Amino acid sequence: MILPTKGIAADRALLTIGARIIEELDEAATVSGIWYLVRHGKSEDRDAPPLTFDWFVLALDLLYATGAIQHGPANTLRRAR
Repeated sequence: MILPTKGIAADRALLTIGARIIEELDEAATVSGIWYLVRHGKSEDRDAPPLTFDWFVLALDLLYATGAIQHGPANTLRRAR
């Protein structure tokens, strides 16, 4: 689930989704703002199956647990410094 396996493609692994989130997170944003950026942003692969919100939230949880993202002002998330 975190890494690609025989049952989970590389583009569906949480680390891959987390990398897409970090790539889009140039400045502090709300969860819904990050969701929009990841779904419609520059890194979107048109051939990949659509990302579901539950996988997106799991990737956010992974990034937060590893210290890659932090709380920002006004309930926003930002890259860790």
